[in-house]
Amino acid sequence: MALFEAWLTSSKLGRQLTDLTAMLRSIHTSFALVGGLALASHHVVRATQDIDLLVDVDRADDIETELIKLGYSRLYRSADVANYTLGDESVYLLYASRPIARRLREAALVVSTSLGEIPVIGLEGLIAFKLQGVVNEPRRTQDIQDIRALLRANRGIVKLDEVAEYFRLFNREQLLNELLIETA
Repeated sequence: MALFEAWLTSSKLGRQLTDLTAMLRSIHTSFALVGGLALASHHVVRATQDIDLLVDVDRADDIETELIKLGYSRLYRSADVANYTLGDESVYLLYASRPIARRLREAALVVSTSLGEIPVIGLEGLIAFKLQGVVNEPRRTQDIQDIRALLRANRGIVKLDEVAEYFRLFNREQLLNELLIETA
C-alpha cells in the first residue's frame, strides 16, 4: 500500500482524483471509488489510466454541471453510466440507481490517504462490479484477471457467500467455480 500511496500522491491521476473528490464533496454528493484504482485498497495493484466512480444517479445532472465547470467534456451518458474527458484524463461514472448499487456505495470503506479520506467500494462489491463489466462486455478480459487477483489476494477474508450471490444474479456460477479452483 505504501508504494501505491507514493505513486498516487505524485501522479497526474492522483491530482485528478483529488480534484474530482473535492468537487463531489463541494456539492455534497456521496461516491465510492471503483475500478482499477479501487483494487489497491484490496491488495491488488495494477496500472490504470482512468478514474471510475460510483455516484448517486439522482445527482447526475449536478455532477455533469460541475465536471463541465472543471473543463471536462462529455463523451457518453446513459441512464447507467457516463464518460467524461479533460485532455488525456478520463473519468467514468457508474450511476447507483438499483438498490444493490446504492447499498454498496453507502457501505464503502473510507480509506485514509495523504490525499484525504476516499470512500472505496468494498471487496465483494468490487468483484460484483468487475463481474458486471464482463457480463456487459465479454471481451473485457482485464475484469476477469482483476477478479482472479482479488480472490487470490484476499483468500480467507472474502465473503464467498456474498460473492456467490452476485455470480448467481448474473447466472455465472460456473465461472465462480472455475475462478475458485484457479485461485485455491
